[in-house]
Amino acid sequence: MPRTAAVPTCLALACLIPVAAVAAPATPQATRLDAAEVLRLQAQAKRVTILRDKWGIPHVYGKTDADAVFGMLYAQAEDDFRRVERNFITALGRMAEVEGEKALYDDLRMKLFIRPDDLKVQYKASPAWLKKLMNAWADGLNWYLHTHPQVKPQLLTRFEPWMALSFSEGSIGGDIEEVDVPALQRFYADIPILATAPAVGERSAEEREPGGSNGFAIAPGLSRSGNALLMINPHTSFYFRPEIHVVSETGLNAYGAVTWGQFFVYQGFNDRLGWMHTSGGGDVIDEFLETVTKKDGKYWYQYGKELRPVREIEIALPFRVPGGMAEKKVTAYFTHHGPVVRREGDKWVSVALMNQPLKALQQSYLRTKARDYKAFWKAMELRTNSSNNTVYADGDGNIAYFHGNFIPKRDPRFDYTRPVDGSDPATDWQGLHGVDETIRLFNPKNGWIQNTNNWPYSAAGPYSPRRQDYPAYMSMNPENPRGIHAVRVLQDRKDFTLESLIAAAYDSQLTAFEPLLPLLLRAYDELPAGSPQKAGLAGQIAELRGWDMRYALASVPTSLGIYWLQDLVKTHGPAAKEAGIPVLEYAETRITPAQRLEALTRASATLESAFGKWQTPWGEINRFQRLTGDIVQPFDDSKPSIPVPYASGNWGALAAYGMTSPQTTKRIYGERGNSFVAAVEFGPKIRAKSILAGGQSGDPASPHFSDQAEMYARGEFKDVLFYKDDVRKNLEREYHPGL
Repeated sequence: MPRTAAVPTCLALACLIPVAAVAAPATPQATRLDAAEVLRLQAQAKRVTILRDKWGIPHVYGKTDADAVFGMLYAQAEDDFRRVERNFITALGRMAEVEGEKALYDDLRMKLFIRPDDLKVQYKASPAWLKKLMNAWADGLNWYLHTHPQVKPQLLTRFEPWMALSFSEGSIGGDIEEVDVPALQRFYADIPILATAPAVGERSAEEREPGGSNGFAIAPGLSRSGNALLMINPHTSFYFRPEIHVVSETGLNAYGAVTWGQFFVYQGFNDRLGWMHTSGGGDVIDEFLETVTKKDGKYWYQYGKELRPVREIEIALPFRVPGGMAEKKVTAYFTHHGPVVRREGDKWVSVALMNQPLKALQQSYLRTKARDYKAFWKAMELRTNSSNNTVYADGDGNIAYFHGNFIPKRDPRFDYTRPVDGSDPATDWQGLHGVDETIRLFNPKNGWIQNTNNWPYSAAGPYSPRRQDYPAYMSMNPENPRGIHAVRVLQDRKDFTLESLIAAAYDSQLTAFEPLLPLLLRAYDELPAGSPQKAGLAGQIAELRGWDMRYALASVPTSLGIYWLQDLVKTHGPAAKEAGIPVLEYAETRITPAQRLEALTRASATLESAFGKWQTPWGEINRFQRLTGDIVQPFDDSKPSIPVPYASGNWGALAAYGMTSPQTTKRIYGERGNSFVAAVEFGPKIRAKSILAGGQSGDPASPHFSDQAEMYARGEFKDVLFYKDDVRKNLEREYHPGL
């Protein structure tokens, strides 16, 4: 059918109806529980015991899994209710109710996928065991608010069980966050987006500390004890996950990192096996170009030889205004591929991604109770872990690797790295690959597995999966400097212990410099003898020539080298992006000797401007500081801080450490990288060590706000207290929640 009307230039926002501001309380008050609820929750609280060890880590013991979940959420709220609440304000698409109209399109993005009415239906359809856990989740948070009337929520005054489905997977950046908010706003509001360049001090994509993680698994044949080992090393924003231990009398016994507000251990272990997630994997999000026409006031999109109606849903977007609240309504558009999120030329663009919160929540919880590889595989068969790879080890001596989990089947004739033609039925997803069809490893002969958000084709040295055996869409990331580094520290070793595995994971080599630094030295050596530049850079080159390319607190060349690479990335990142190749590869192959030297001159000047001289040791620059309980930390050069030797994962540091917010200080203060880290040995009894960035509590008045900071900076781990007798020997407090 021919087009009968042009796609409009204004779709919704110009016609949005602002509701008159309604006065809202400045600080919402928690909903009061009625007498029956109080009695019911008191009874449940008596069935839960929380033991806080000397580090403030909560060990939660309940008779049933639901009791344990109740106590788990109560303990999280004790440690940092603000972060618990914020995660669910975000997940429910309600940030504008706190932050005002500036968050309107972040909320719209969430509500295109997550809507309360849908979640309530899924809650009602949940299996009975899961419904009990969601009920206990809400009860634990509501009981906390009831017993802590001094705590004033920003928005969520009562938690309902169905809300647990809004945040069901646990990654630091879920799939929905891949949808570009400015493009979404341009489509639905038809207003210009003026701020297309990074704000002053903000890092470009090429400069940012990489998200993701490191996961290592060691088979019994390579460990001194004859037991399998697992290294759990997430790279997240600091304080994104606390440490917790949750135990029931019905089989739950999980220890590790929990994303604030969730009721499953996201990265950790039980008494039989452990799991470590690394971001990456296959292509899980695709865009479809939709050919849209308008007829009789309705929108239609082409699909094969037919026109299908565009589904329209009105979405309400409340937002805070001075003196109260207002609301705007958006008519959102959907095809069978998914919601429309932007425009490309005269096409609308819809997006397809994993959006099965009920199955995802089941998978996230069930893997924590798996007792062996078979049970873990069964949880993986739910196929809703969309943003992660998984490194695995168990007490039976098995090690394994899953590269992704949710992998849609596609026609390999099409390039899904770009939007595909949604009018061609052949571009549709064709179901999901079975777990047995995905890229995997099980007990490779080399005896170790690694992933650092890199490709899987070096995961087990010569026994790695072969690239030619899988569709290109199953692995989207290239090799990276951390992957090269990981192979180096794991290969040719036969006597791993917990301590030596930790040492390997903290090896100080910066592999990104290995191909680049010799090119800089050669560029300098080729300068004419009388060149002013040769004289001006002689001291810097002497330092770098003698450098072993390892970070260290007292190292001047570490400072100089890192500032040099930062300059190269900032200067040449846009050109590398335009060329479609990684920036470090571009720096190795595309820039001139003169450009390498110019970057060193600029780096030296930057150091001199900030610190008075370029001969500044790395420990004077790279620091840890935690001043407040704010979700976004402030930093102040005049306030106390701790020197930290680690460096950015961009440069190949396995112990990654970087600043992500706009830098307003002279020093670099870490915000992302090593956060919760643990090493586990799966013998007849669990033996494990762990460390947190800062400490367990988000309250600056707590002794556990920064009690692990000095150890964190030294790479010194604490013993995990997995068994109750050990917890009692190191006990700080024992109590029933709220009683």
